[in-house]
Amino acid sequence: RPRVGTRAQGRSAILEKFGGAAKGPAPHLRRSGGAATVKTMLLEWCRARTRGYPVSAGGGGGRVRGRRGGGLTPLSAQHVDVQNFSGSWGSGLAFCALLHSFFPDAFDFAALEPEARRENFALAFATAEERAGCAPLLEVEDMVRLPVPDAKCVYTYVQELYRCLVAKGLVKTKKR
Repeated sequence: RPRVGTRAQGRSAILEKFGGAAKGPAPHLRRSGGAATVKTMLLEWCRARTRGYPVSAGGGGGRVRGRRGGGLTPLSAQHVDVQNFSGSWGSGLAFCALLHSFFPDAFDFAALEPEARRENFALAFATAEERAGCAPLLEVEDMVRLPVPDAKCVYTYVQELYRCLVAKGLVKTKKR
């Protein structure tokens, strides 16, 4: 007779008690992907919601150094560009653009300046709390302390904002 380990015996006892092996995860827990898929989906959602928002409309018609070639680029040609959950959020404009896309009457996005990081974060977090009911998970001081925000903090905050917007019926999700 083959020797059966205690781990296998324990599994057998559980299977007997509950009527056999499960046939996949419970229907309400099925997902098409893991955490990476959720993170990618949330990043794409942020990109879609902030697409076309200018980086600095407040100066109107000004020019800044371009990224390549050292030439001058009209400010109106630069837009909020969400590429990740860290550096893309450093000026606070991505948070403001995301919130402005849901609450355009909350503030004048065109008046915001990328250099005014503290004011941008304060405006975004206050708007998220007042209009979306989003818990104040981030502090303005924490965001301005470092030139590049912590990706985990930003991701967690955006997840909470998304959850609050879904709860208010402002974001439609697929029925499970």
